[in-house]
This record gives sequence, structure tokens and C-alpha cells, in this order.
Amino acid sequence: MHSPFTRLTTKPSLALSLALSLALAATAARAQSLDDLKRDAASPGDVTTYGMGWSQQRYSALDKINKANIKRLVPAWNLSLDNSTNASTQPLLIGKTMYVAMHNATVAIDAATGRQKWKAPIELPADIAGYLCCGIHSRGMAALDGVLYRTTIDAHLLAIDMASGKTLWKQQVADYKQGYSMTHAPLVAGDTLITGISGGEYGTRGFLDGWDLKTGAKKWRTYTIPAPGEKGSETWNADRFDKGGAPTWLTGTYDPELKLVYWGTGNGGPWNPAWRGKDALYICSILAIDPATGKITWHYQTSPGDPYDYDATNELVLAELPIGGSSRKVLMQANRNGFFYVLDRTNGQLLSASPFAKKINWASGIDPKSGRPIDTEMTKTVRANVESPEVEVWPSAFGGKNWMPMSFDPAKKRAFFNTVEVGMKVKYAKPEYKQGAWYLGLDLGGFVGPDDGMRGGLVAWDPVAGKPLWRVALKSPQWAGVLSTAGGLVFTGAQTGEFLAYDADTGAKLWQFQTGSGISGLPITWELDGQQYVTVTSGAAHVYGFLAGDPALGNVPAGSSVWTFKLID
Repeated sequence: MHSPFTRLTTKPSLALSLALSLALAATAARAQSLDDLKRDAASPGDVTTYGMGWSQQRYSALDKINKANIKRLVPAWNLSLDNSTNASTQPLLIGKTMYVAMHNATVAIDAATGRQKWKAPIELPADIAGYLCCGIHSRGMAALDGVLYRTTIDAHLLAIDMASGKTLWKQQVADYKQGYSMTHAPLVAGDTLITGISGGEYGTRGFLDGWDLKTGAKKWRTYTIPAPGEKGSETWNADRFDKGGAPTWLTGTYDPELKLVYWGTGNGGPWNPAWRGKDALYICSILAIDPATGKITWHYQTSPGDPYDYDATNELVLAELPIGGSSRKVLMQANRNGFFYVLDRTNGQLLSASPFAKKINWASGIDPKSGRPIDTEMTKTVRANVESPEVEVWPSAFGGKNWMPMSFDPAKKRAFFNTVEVGMKVKYAKPEYKQGAWYLGLDLGGFVGPDDGMRGGLVAWDPVAGKPLWRVALKSPQWAGVLSTAGGLVFTGAQTGEFLAYDADTGAKLWQFQTGSGISGLPITWELDGQQYVTVTSGAAHVYGFLAGDPALGNVPAGSSVWTFKLID
């Protein structure tokens, strides 16, 4: 039998050519560095981070697809994801390969042709669906040095080889049978990988974890609810902290110059505020943390006590804005409570908080000095009584804006986001905890649409002036992410299946394409061989569609796929 060396030397040209090709492929796949992540927003040829940059602006400087030629945009390819669950994910585009996370698999796709290169299945417990609050899906991944990092709905963290799909290491983060799950993309921040946790409706205690990128060893854990005796514990009623919620279920942002990570926390557990008592830190808060240690540097609580499931987990977009005659490093959030916040991200100072939802009746405004909401009489009553009569609250638990991320155009200094215009009826009652069951402390009487029947909108927002520049009213809210480009376009998707492009200056709808299922994915744009492409995942099966009773969504079929578009000659 020939030795490997003998076989190699029998055909040197073929063997050396193969070895060289493999070496070049490996080098290309692993060329991605922290500097590449830092430059993601400024290098539009690829998409290496969730949010298209650590600041999550979801903006591209590409302009080959623009207002003048958008009508020539056509499908380049479509790939089935072979499932009917929610495709609310953002692909990554690295080295001519697209990577997509689903709840049950990770897929690598040839970006030029749409051909599947590999598919790595994820084994999940048969009973997992019985322990999930709000949908079966995965929102995306992180990547560095040839490795993909992703979470799973049964609360595990995976490192996956980018070239082969092989799992390099796997860590259990929490016990799914206690109500914990994970659907978000991890965040690479320096030499630390950071993850959050879902499960705020199940009597869980929220936290953030820092992990070693190479080995998967846990570096630190920071709980988002203080234990008795810790700073902030005085803001809770006794013996409530361990089931108090404050989940961290959406991906944070990272400022490498300030060396701070910004992460939002969710609702209190139970939803009933009087049961928890007081402000209940750090629910519904924006946290600035040191990624090396997990230490909280500063916090800002958007909804103290949180009476209405107004998570502050929505994306925290970083930018520089002209405020008060100078340029300020800011953090922006269109919060579920209906107010658009602008904070100084160096210290957490509130710079402004303006209402963007059309109807808000839980608060009359945000006090600019204290940063606290000004409660209406309804909210004062709800806060004071464990049991209370039914009330009609605007916005509903869906929020004035839900999780679907906004885009920020740094040249125009404006944000674009999808809104929800729905109220809810709730009656508060004494809660009872049962492991694996919802822990709310209220009866949800249903959701209420507005008088004009327009349940949503797409808004262009001036964060300096704190007011809308234009608003497109919609019969059903759009549950997709938003992408804006230097071509003067705003891309998003409808729950009825249309992928849409709007004029960034006027809000006029310029183009649409029916994808065959509702869109709750996060569009990206990228460049290959001199041509600009736009990609979005289609396939909607989420909590709004299940619970809202929206008459426009009764006949939308399921089925997840990836659509990529380009200009036709």
C-alpha cells in the first residue's frame, strides 16, 4: 500500500494545486478579524455583524440600487429553508458565502448562485415547544476568525466551523424546562462573546453571560435582578427577585472606543406591578456594561415597575447627533412604551424622550429632569393594587414598536422604523407560579384596534427634533426589520408577504415583490463582483399573528425561504 507521501508525489501538480486551493479557502474564511467587525458598517461588500455594524444602524453606503432604477429589481435566486417556522433572522455574508440561522439548523449558501453548501442540523428536545413564550425561531449569529456563534431555543450556545458546519464547542446556558430559551444573535465585544436570555413570562431571573471565544468557558454572569443585599434590591418587594423577569432577549450594541456594551432588559415577572412593588431594577432598563467583567457601569430605566410588558430590549442604535450646539455620542431606542429615547451613551443622561406612538394613555410624558414617566391616573391605580378592574391600555403589550429593528441613516440623521397601533384590555389578579407555565398575574382580555383600522405604520423620525418627518399608515403592522441605503431607499417587509422599497425622503412606495409568505426577517444589502444585492428571509409565524386577531392575516401561508434580489439589465 502506498503511503500518503508516496501518493502525494505521484501527481505533484494536482496534489499541490488541491493543497493550495484548500489553504487559500481556509485563509479567506478565517481572515475575518475584530477589525473587520469594527469596519462592517464602512465595508458594504459584506455583512459580518448582526445589525450591519456594532452600532446596529442597518444602513448601507451602497447606491447602485437607487430610486431611479428600483423598478428593475428582480429575484436573483431563492432558497427554501425547508420549514414552516418563523424566519425572523438576519443572514451574514462573509467571503462570498451567506450564513443563515434557523431554529433547527444552520445553513451556508453560495451567495452568487443560492446553492446550499452545507446544512448543520440542531437536535432539539421533543417537548421544547411547550416551554416557549413567543415563537420558534433564531434571529441571527455572530462570527469571528472562521467561527460562527449562535444560540438555540433550548438555551444552548454553539460555536460552529464556518467552512464545514461542524460544531466546535457547545455550552448549556440554562434549563429550558424552567422557561429559559435563547433566540438572539450573540455579540462579539473585544475578546468576549456576550449572550442574553429569554423567558420573562415564565418566572425566570434574567442575566447576561460573557464567554471565552476559543473554548466556550464562561467568564462571568451578571444577573439583571439584584439579590437581597445587592445594590438595587431595595427596589423590590421581599422574596420576589428570583422570579422577577428582566430577560435580555435581543442583541446589544458595542462601542469599542468607550469599551462599553449596551443591552436592554425586558418585562418584570409577573407582569402585575403591585406584586413586585416599587421600581424593580433592572427590569425595562438600558444597561451599559464592561464586556471584560460584566460590571454595570450605568443604567437607565425606561419603564420603572413596568405595568404593561414594555420591554426595553428593542435595539439600541449608536450614533453621533448635533444636540445643544455640539456633537454628542448618543444611544437611541424606539421603546415599546411608545416613546423615542435619546441618551448620552457615555453616562446614561437622558437627552430627550418624545412620543412616537399615535395613542398613549399610560403616561402623559417623560419628566426631562428625573427621566421617569408621568403616570396617568389609570397607571397609578394599576401600580397600587394587586387586583384591579379591567383597563384598556395604549400601546398594548405588543408595544408602540416591537422587536423588529429600525435603521438609522447617518447622513440624513434620521431613523426609520415600523410601528404598532394596537391597545389591550387587562385585568390584574394575584399571580400563581407554576414551573413551565406563564407567570403574568393578570387576565388578558384581548387586543383592540384603532378607530381608523390602521394597526401599524412605517415612520421616518428626526431624533434631534423628536418628531416624525413622514408616516405611512398601514392596515397591519409590518413585523420585519428596516434597511436604509445611500440610494435613497428604505427596505422592509409586510406580514402579507410583500418585500417593499420606500422613498427615504417622502415615504412613497416605489417597489414591491410578493415572497409567498409573511416577512419578519431582517433585510441586508451587499456587493459581489461589482453588483449590489438585497437579501431578506420570508416566513412569518409569530406571536402577533397568533394573538392579535388581525383580519388581514387570515390566509397568509407559512413556509420559510431566502430571497436575494439584483437589478435586471
